[in-house]
Amino acid sequence: MLNELIQKLKDRTAIIGIAGLGYVGQPLLLRYTDIGYKVIGFDIDEGKVNDLNNGYSQIEHISDDRMKNAVSKGFEATFDFSRASECDALILCVPTPLSKHREPDMSFVVNTTDMLKKYFREGQVVSLESTTYPGTTEEILLPRLEEGGLKVGENIYLVYSPEREDPGNPNFETRTIPKVVGGQTKACKEVGIALYEQAIDQIVPVSSTKAAELTKLLENIHRAVNIGLVNEMKVVADRMGIDIFEVIDAAKTKPFGFTAYYPGPGLGGHCIPIDPFYLTWKAREYGLHTRFIELSGEVNRAMPEYVVSKLMDGLNDTNKSLRGSKVLVLGIAYKKNVDDMRESPSVEIMELIQAKGAEVAYSDPHVPKFPKMREHSFNLSSVSLTPEALASFDAVVLATDHDKFDYDAIYEHAKLIIDSRGKYRHVNSKVVKA
Repeated sequence: MLNELIQKLKDRTAIIGIAGLGYVGQPLLLRYTDIGYKVIGFDIDEGKVNDLNNGYSQIEHISDDRMKNAVSKGFEATFDFSRASECDALILCVPTPLSKHREPDMSFVVNTTDMLKKYFREGQVVSLESTTYPGTTEEILLPRLEEGGLKVGENIYLVYSPEREDPGNPNFETRTIPKVVGGQTKACKEVGIALYEQAIDQIVPVSSTKAAELTKLLENIHRAVNIGLVNEMKVVADRMGIDIFEVIDAAKTKPFGFTAYYPGPGLGGHCIPIDPFYLTWKAREYGLHTRFIELSGEVNRAMPEYVVSKLMDGLNDTNKSLRGSKVLVLGIAYKKNVDDMRESPSVEIMELIQAKGAEVAYSDPHVPKFPKMREHSFNLSSVSLTPEALASFDAVVLATDHDKFDYDAIYEHAKLIIDSRGKYRHVNSKVVKA
């Protein structure tokens, strides 16, 4: 059975199932379809399923032409999870957010696995790609795979292989990003390698699913801690009257021992703001308190309030209060040049501004209408940055530095700019550095 499954994966006659058709699932389905696999996509969102089957990706950096091409090659999206029994491989790419108490919310992983488990069969491999704490694959997926009498490592195989997508990054694609693969058993790892080596240029095998889970956390905690450091340095430099961007640019000329990270209005995206809390939560089970990691999280979470405090200072200098003012937030995606809103600090900035009695609007060329989100709601559409529109606001807050913004025109027509990204670092008049 093991050799038969590996051969089907290698000769590309295996059917690949992908559960969760968002920012991780879509690039993966495109890659497997491109290289000749039959791919079935699963999602509970019927609207998304229908759009994908009609060739509409719903994600800005994935063109509709690419999705139409996948459909022409046999890709199907469905909300009928019974079709999982057709698949030789099932790859889970579902969200793993935090609860309101900043603890892991595993409901998407649990619910998806529960929807699939009645269709698990001999000769399948199940791979979890969602970011999570060490032990998730073993504690949550393994017992569900074995509920019906199957035995992991003998007649069904279990893998953890963390996603490493970077939406909008033109330098990397699914194929070129090395893939970490950990199996629940040696046989599971063999199958996992066979599953991914067809689609990814470089496979990085590790000894266990736990090692693979912790690898993903380390990657993103590394970024979160260093961004927390530079955000704190930004506050110190500002108090001292020093340009933190000048300091970073000078420091990065050192050819060893320094990696440049840049400050901003807070952390966004599905991974970096969330992953540290997965590890701190799990570490408590072992009687450990991850003080260093938690401190960086506190610093990063405080950044939206810091930006709003700089907004209030700037308005005060023009004899205005924030209450009753009109404020335009520039960029609400979590990073430049994408439409991805997950965990965007811009949204928290908007909520803080609104809570203090100001009228808030936004402009984002990648997000024409404020999307439906689990925890945030604004009935707003993107403001066109005409001279008249810019001049009508008491202040604009640069939160996400999209390349499509005309920064010269913004500077010319805005009354006050709160700059959290260093785009106006060389300008002193009517700019508050945040």
